[in-house]
Amino acid sequence: MNRFDYVRPTSVAEAVAAAAQPGSAYLAAGTNLLDLMKGGVVRPARLVDVSRLPGLDGIEMLPDGGARIGARVRNSDLACHPEFSHRFPAVAEALLSGASAQLRNAATVGGNLLQRTRCAYFYDPASACNRRDPGAGCDARGGENRLHAVLGWSEHCIATHPSDFCVPLAALGAVVEIEGQAGRREVPLDAFHLLPGTTPERESVLAPGELVVALRLPAEAAGFAAHARYVKLRERTSYAFAVVSAAACLRMQDGAITEARLALGGVAAKPWRAREAEAILADARPEAAAFRRAAEAALAEARPSGDNAFKIELARRILARALALAVAGTPERLPALPASPFAPIPGAPLHG
Repeated sequence: MNRFDYVRPTSVAEAVAAAAQPGSAYLAAGTNLLDLMKGGVVRPARLVDVSRLPGLDGIEMLPDGGARIGARVRNSDLACHPEFSHRFPAVAEALLSGASAQLRNAATVGGNLLQRTRCAYFYDPASACNRRDPGAGCDARGGENRLHAVLGWSEHCIATHPSDFCVPLAALGAVVEIEGQAGRREVPLDAFHLLPGTTPERESVLAPGELVVALRLPAEAAGFAAHARYVKLRERTSYAFAVVSAAACLRMQDGAITEARLALGGVAAKPWRAREAEAILADARPEAAAFRRAAEAALAEARPSGDNAFKIELARRILARALALAVAGTPERLPALPASPFAPIPGAPLHG
């Protein structure tokens, strides 16, 4: 068993100072970290428990229409917050499509952003994994890789980021607030996670000891509430990570799309903002041909990393499905199967 020190700071400043020491890891709900420790995937020398830090557990609906969410807010509390789910329905739908109710009741907003890949080779200490052990190699390259990345991967790593929550956040321009020894800084979520390149072990822009303290959605994000959906295809409808997913958030006027915000999940080591596709949809009529052109643009740079060429076409179709659902309008109640392509037809009475 790996021995480690355990500290419980009483302030953010104390936490940052404690975690700056080599071998440290932050502990909040532990829904991902503890599994990794039990499997011997990670072996921190020190756990810095931030689960009781004051001031990080609030949901603040800002007067300008935006929102600020503390890093300790539970996923279920955020998804079920009436005003938040009204302003940002695609984010709530994504949250409710992830994991089980029990895990959502424990997992935190900050932890969701920082969860590790579910690549089986990362989880197996007997396998070569550059993300876990830099320079070891990547057994996924020649192994079981049908669920791995098709965008932004490198020969050093083909893993994907598992979060549902982060996909609509990337589309809507969310900002991550970070506290470190040098003070507080803000990073757009789209730039927070890193592609593997030659350093797959570096998964985010966080420096040693830095702590995510809050997440902020800008006021303009609420302007997409009337036409915003998240769609997730998984190998089983409940309790599974996305094979591919898509967030589509639209502004519409006089029957045309005036602005689109799009992002894909399950295709890369980070949530993938599809800016080229957004540009194609500006001032476009909401028709299947336009959706297809946008989907082609979103996956234009995609290439298989193994036995997963099917994911490219699948991602195109899921993005087109998300666009069609968004055009139809955000339902008054979330489907009984949130984010599922098998949910009832938009506009029908839905079970909340």
